[in-house]
Amino acid sequence: MARRRGDKEDGGLDRHMGLLKLVQILSFLVVFVAGIIMGLATSSHISQYFTSQARLFFTNNIAATKIPGGNCTILRPCKTVDCLSMEAFLHPKNLTHSMTDKQLFWRASLMPTKEEYPFDRLPKVAFMFLTRGPLPMLPLWERFFRGHEKYFSIYIHTPPEYVLNVSMDSPFYRRQIPSQDVEWGTVSLVDAEKRLLANALLDFSNERFVLLSESCIPIYNFPIVYKYLIHSEYSFVESYDDPSRYGRGRYNRKMLPDIKLFQWRKGSQWFEIQRALAVHIVSDTKYYAIFKKYCKPACYPDEHYIPTYLNMFHGPLNSNRTVTWVDWSLGGPHPATYRGINVTESFIQSIRSNGTECSYNSEMTSVCYLFARKFHPSALEPLLNLTSTVMEF
Repeated sequence: MARRRGDKEDGGLDRHMGLLKLVQILSFLVVFVAGIIMGLATSSHISQYFTSQARLFFTNNIAATKIPGGNCTILRPCKTVDCLSMEAFLHPKNLTHSMTDKQLFWRASLMPTKEEYPFDRLPKVAFMFLTRGPLPMLPLWERFFRGHEKYFSIYIHTPPEYVLNVSMDSPFYRRQIPSQDVEWGTVSLVDAEKRLLANALLDFSNERFVLLSESCIPIYNFPIVYKYLIHSEYSFVESYDDPSRYGRGRYNRKMLPDIKLFQWRKGSQWFEIQRALAVHIVSDTKYYAIFKKYCKPACYPDEHYIPTYLNMFHGPLNSNRTVTWVDWSLGGPHPATYRGINVTESFIQSIRSNGTECSYNSEMTSVCYLFARKFHPSALEPLLNLTSTVMEF
């Protein structure tokens, strides 16, 4: 059947409308895709901008941020310290630590069973100062130590809040150990002694250990003191049987059966011991606990604990005398204190050569004391004037 003319026009119109819609759809798609592309490109530029700005900010600010403890930055860090290196283990440089006494004593009690050392060991003397704060004799000790840095270590136990202010070139610089409060006449004095010993034992080069107070002075020069102690076969802890009420009278029968009366000893608090005995003392918990429980004023643990403990278990290693001179001639609970007016050349010489003899490595000697106490701060200047003529340092 033939189509009419109107039908042909309607068909052309339909096709025209279809093409127009197709063009519109394609245009929309083109614009949509172009928008996406432009959006991604814009987002990338913005991201790069902020990223570059952030890098610039952090570079300018973090690079200038100092890391505590040195001239280091986050971008230029300090050299890594190997805390497990042999050097750090054998010779700790920093005395600051967070160990409790229990942890510290355990760590210090470690003793190698191999006789030889895996390093060249130069034995040192550990000078341990148990003080109530300042060190009035500091200039004297600094002069004593000068030039002998390889042969000694220093450890200072002060009240925990006290900060010893010395110059960086002083041998006492940063030598305070983590300390606790100490009360005279109580077991806290023994705690402080063991704390000093334990910290000093962490340095495996320390072979001899001297306990001193802020009122102690050396009466010989360093070479004589060092040779005397390093070459001694025995330790120097005063340990004797005192039958009076100040000796046996302080014994508590509740210490039986672990500590018997015939084992009880008394002695000066100011001792000097060799490394092996120091390890035994910091390792002991059983007998320390007995003293802590039963030795209370008028029993004084610092005068009885170490003398009794060594007498019970390590007597053959002890000379039963002290190397620190002190004057008890005035009587009373404290020894005589000497002021500046008392310090003369003849007085120091009388301490060095007091007419008595003592045993040293199974032979008799007139050199019995290496240190002396108690000296008032006013004695410092006269003592400094005698160092070159009498004490020879």
